[in-house]
Amino acid sequence: MAKIILLNGSPHQNGCTATALDEMVRTFESEGVETELIQVGNKAIRGCIGCGTCVKRGKCVFDDLVNEVAPKFEAADGLVVGSPVYYGSPNGTILSFMDRLFYSTSFSKHMKVGAAVVSCRRGGNSASFDVLNKYFTISGMPVASSTYWNQVHGFAAEDVKKDLEGLQTMRNLAKNMAFMAKAFAKAKEEGGYPEMETGAFTSFPDGK
Repeated sequence: MAKIILLNGSPHQNGCTATALDEMVRTFESEGVETELIQVGNKAIRGCIGCGTCVKRGKCVFDDLVNEVAPKFEAADGLVVGSPVYYGSPNGTILSFMDRLFYSTSFSKHMKVGAAVVSCRRGGNSASFDVLNKYFTISGMPVASSTYWNQVHGFAAEDVKKDLEGLQTMRNLAKNMAFMAKAFAKAKEEGGYPEMETGAFTSFPDGK
């Protein structure tokens, strides 16, 4: 059975972002996909300090929720990251979490399905959506799409429940992710994933 991890980057466990993710969870379950919703936004997550300890130890030097989620992410077929919009960007806590989760884990994320979900009262969703998707595209993770940008609008959870198009977008997103995860798993069994090149690393150390 395919499994999708969902991260709630909001400090509000039952707020707008959670309402969008809950809609996805119900759809995943109807599609026969196992889910785990992990609350991130109300945790004390510090940012990456670029110390490189994770290369030697195989995990982040700061032993917190990042290291707890890492093996779950490795075993999962996909990852949904949800965040509210703060000043036109995702919540700083979820950004620190994602920086460290992706930087400190050496396992392949190739062909795990990724999706970003964002929530705001009015503006800033598309900019935040763009920021979160870049974690996936730099890691060989196919990005799932829907019938609109993956966003909901509202100042409170009750407002989001009235955003019928936004909730429809969440359901269609979950259906697409479920399909992709199942299809990729079948393709891996039948012929394997595309082989990726990893040798080139251009840093222009000669200054030219």
